Amino acid sequence: MTKQTFKEVQAKNFEKLAQFTPIVARVHGENHPEFHEVKTLWEQIYEKSNKTDEPELQTEFTQLRAITDNYTVPGDVCESYEAVYKMLEEVDSAYEATAF
Repeated sequence: MTKQTFKEVQAKNFEKLAQFTPIVARVHGENHPEFHEVKTLWEQIYEKSNKTDEPELQTEFTQLRAITDNYTVPGDVCESYEAVYKMLEEVDSAYEATAF
């Protein structure tokens, strides 16, 4: 199985992330305030990725890894929260592997 490129993962995940992230922030933000930072970073990634074919996202992904403890899903959250972390981790991995 070949690794997917950033553009492939972007096409696969960005629409779902755009739908899930605000909902998860609303539902879990009180108990997991760090998710508001995740949402903000996701919005920055989304915006930068839509402006250019070769976005510079290293800073955002570095911050996401730190905030999420490398995308570790808390034990008291819903499947949508987990899905957001898994999609972000997949986007991050594809970005790191893609040579623009």
